[in-house]
Amino acid sequence: MIKILFVCHGNICRSPIGEFVMKDIVSKNGLSEAFHIESSATHTDEIWNGVGSPIYPPAKEKLRENGIGTSDNELGVGAKRARLTRRDDYDRFDFIIGMDSANIRNLRNLFGGDPEGKVHKMLEYTDRGGDVADPWYTGNFDATWKDVSEGCHGLFRAILTDRRFAEDLRGCVGDDDFYGNEDPGRTYDDFPRG
Repeated sequence: MIKILFVCHGNICRSPIGEFVMKDIVSKNGLSEAFHIESSATHTDEIWNGVGSPIYPPAKEKLRENGIGTSDNELGVGAKRARLTRRDDYDRFDFIIGMDSANIRNLRNLFGGDPEGKVHKMLEYTDRGGDVADPWYTGNFDATWKDVSEGCHGLFRAILTDRRFAEDLRGCVGDDDFYGNEDPGRTYDDFPRG
């Protein structure tokens, strides 16, 4: 199973958008059984007495606008609550995706570094790099959606083309020769979009 953790400051905007965009992508590609996807926070700002806040309403609305969190594609959006990133998350996940430089710094501090190279910035998986726009300060959920969607699609493409994950994916796609030849018959830019 391929395990991905998306992380932002409060776990109510950017990282839940990442979590549910990625869940939507893998679901549309028939690969849900091959993935475990969560999101978490680097700070407790949105966690009160051990109970996390739900997804910020404008973020939830942006998901709905794009067909995620609807009655026919709920994916757990309604039940999502903010949670704090824990030190043991480093051992539990293959990819830990921070939304900005501050998240990456906080994650490396929490984990005592990144000895296995699991911590990455979301936009490393795009052709432009940088930080994901933070809608908490800008109110611009369109920019955040664009950044996170592009990053998730880039990450998904990177996983599909990485032979380390061949065994996890092989059983789900029903193709024993998924990685076995020069042209596996998949065009990585043609998968259904989140």
